[in-house]
Amino acid sequence: MSRAETEALIFEYYRAFNQGDMECFLGLLTEDVVHDINQGERQVGRDAFAAFMDHMNRCYREELTGISIMSSADGSRAAAEFVVNGEYLVTDEGLPEAKGQTYKLPAGAFFEVRGGKVARVTNYYNLEDWIAQVVG
Repeated sequence: MSRAETEALIFEYYRAFNQGDMECFLGLLTEDVVHDINQGERQVGRDAFAAFMDHMNRCYREELTGISIMSSADGSRAAAEFVVNGEYLVTDEGLPEAKGQTYKLPAGAFFEVRGGKVARVTNYYNLEDWIAQVVG
């Protein structure tokens, strides 16, 4: 893929996320996608990613803004920087109690692209910042 095609793919990934279009979102992933969860485990496969997103969408409502996408010259890698604007809906295990708190935090992701799809995504954000915001 070209650099422009990779950046368009990542833009579409975030557009689908923001619109809650999980069918499109998951369709942009390879079957064997690797998902490195922020301060968590590595999961492999589209089904595992779908289960993760089901959980996230139950516990959180998020919109990403200020998205900036960069890619390697050969289009095989990309990175994105953005702001997560969210609402904590349902208590997530091991985290503070959810009471509808809102939060806003900078985040980023790294991608590997293969065959026109996302083959790996690694997400980063400051969990301590998020906890401080939801605890108040």
